[in-house]
Amino acid sequence: MTTTSKERKDPLTFEKVWEMFQESDRKFQAMNLESDRKFQEMTAEADRRMAETERIIKETNRETDRQISRLGNRLGELIEHLTASNLVEKINAEGYRFDHISRNHKIKDEQNKVVAEIDILLEDGEYAMIVEVKTNLTKTNVNEHLQRMETLRRHADKHGDKRKYVSSVAGALIEDGAREYALEQGLYVVEHPGQTIEIVAPAQRREW
Repeated sequence: MTTTSKERKDPLTFEKVWEMFQESDRKFQAMNLESDRKFQEMTAEADRRMAETERIIKETNRETDRQISRLGNRLGELIEHLTASNLVEKINAEGYRFDHISRNHKIKDEQNKVVAEIDILLEDGEYAMIVEVKTNLTKTNVNEHLQRMETLRRHADKHGDKRKYVSSVAGALIEDGAREYALEQGLYVVEHPGQTIEIVAPAQRREW
């Protein structure tokens, strides 16, 4: 009887099946290791890109904040300059005789600590007018300025300054109610209706 090629093949034994299983398992493990490696590489790259994106966003935000701050400072300087340009003439029309104007004063105590800052100061021998300038004047600004005036009065008394202190607040924009509130507190209000300023006098001015 003739033996066919199929019959001549070695019979499939348990050992051979086990070897085939182990070989398949080794290949499977190798595939898993490679997949894990690639996944870890992809995760690390994604984390790196996310960190870089966050860094760029933070740096962009910081630069934007710096530019906005610089713009705000420049705008404040412009409003202050426009306010000071013909302030003496306008306020003297209210009965004062101011002959000196200065800007950006810092009042310091004996320890050289700044206790108050003055945007615009008008002076003569009898009066000193403190002008607080804001881009957008609010009631909160008015209250803060009233506190500043108390500080300046105490400082003046301590240093023998007998002049009467009066005050104004100025704003390119004035919040609803802030104008009336400032006038009620005895402050002059400096408005910017156009190319020049206008002075609104309180019914009864306050002196410190």
